[in-house]
Amino acid sequence: MKAIIVEKTNFEPTYHNAKLVDIPKPELTEDGQALLDVHAVSFNHREVWIRKGVYPVIVFDTVLGADGVGRIAEVKGNSSKHKVGDRVVVMPSVGWTKDPRGPEEDYYILGGGPAPGLFSEHFVGQQDDLFKVPDHLTDAEAAALPLAGLTAYRAVFTKGQVREGQNVLITGIGGGVALMALLFCVAAGANVYVNSSDDAKILKAIELGARGGVNYKADKWDSQLQNLTHGEPFDVVIDGAGGDGFQTFNKLLRMGGIIVSYGMTVKFEVEYSMVAVLRNIEVRGSTMGSRVEFGEMVDFVAKHKIKPVVSQVWPGLESAEEAFNVIKAGAQFGKLVLSLKNDSKL
Repeated sequence: MKAIIVEKTNFEPTYHNAKLVDIPKPELTEDGQALLDVHAVSFNHREVWIRKGVYPVIVFDTVLGADGVGRIAEVKGNSSKHKVGDRVVVMPSVGWTKDPRGPEEDYYILGGGPAPGLFSEHFVGQQDDLFKVPDHLTDAEAAALPLAGLTAYRAVFTKGQVREGQNVLITGIGGGVALMALLFCVAAGANVYVNSSDDAKILKAIELGARGGVNYKADKWDSQLQNLTHGEPFDVVIDGAGGDGFQTFNKLLRMGGIIVSYGMTVKFEVEYSMVAVLRNIEVRGSTMGSRVEFGEMVDFVAKHKIKPVVSQVWPGLESAEEAFNVIKAGAQFGKLVLSLKNDSKL
C-alpha cells in the first residue's frame, strides 16, 4: 500500500522528508482490531514540527498523520461495536482512556512516533478507538475532526468549563483547534470573541458565529476588545500561542477567570505574575484528551450538526508536499485534507 513516512535527512536547517513509499498492508493480529480502508486524512502543525525535528520521540521510517476517516474492511473477534462497512474516525492517540486529569499509560499521538499513523491507504486500529462518523459530515470534514476536535473539546469544556452566556476569547483564529473551539463555544451559547493578525480571518470567524474580533498587531488591541464587550470582562481565554499575551489576558479576565493553554506557537514560556494570583486567575494546561472525551466530542458534533472548517482538499497522498507548503506558510483558514478515494463522500 502507499503511505507517507518520515525519513531522516541531514538538511540544515532540519527538515526531514515526508516520503511516499510502498509498504506492506497491515494485518489484523489480535481480537478487537479492525482494518480500515482510509478515505481521507488531514494535517496538523505537529507533522511540520516532526519534519523540523523539534517534536519529542520521533521514530523515523514510520507512517505520519494523526487524523483520518475510512470504512471498516475487516474485523477480528466478536465485537458488537462495529461491522464491516461502517464509516469511522480514529481516536488520534493511544494510552488515555478516561481519567479527566491525564493519561493512565504511556501516551502517544498517532504518526511519526511509537504509534503508527494514518497517512496510508489502510490502517489497523483497536475497535474501541473507532467512532462512527456523524451522518452530516463529509469525508473531508470527518478527517478534519479528530485531533483538533478533541483538543478543542477538552480545552473548552473540561478545562475551560465554558457555559452559556459567558464571554470567551479565542486567540489566533484560523487554525484547526481555534476554529473547533469557536464552533463548540458558539454551540454552547457563549459570547465568543477572537483575535488574529489577519483581518480577513476575523471576518470569517464572525460569519461562523463570533461576536467580534480584533487584530492583535494593532496598538491597544485589548482596549478595542473591551469596547466590543462594552467593558464586560472575559470569563475564559482559550490560547494556543503563549508568549507575552498572558500579561494582556490578566487585564481582560474577570476575578477567577481561566486561561486554557493548549499550545505555545509563539514562545515556549509565559509570565504568571502575583497580580494574577491575587485575582485568582487560573492557568490550565490542556493537551489532546481521553477516549471518553473523544466520544463525547463526536456526540456533541452530531447533536449540534457542527461542521469542521476545511480550507482545501487535494487528491491523493502524492499531493502531501503541497499541503505541507500551505501549512508552513500559515495561509489556511481551517484544515488541509488529502482525499484517497475518488468515490469518497467529500
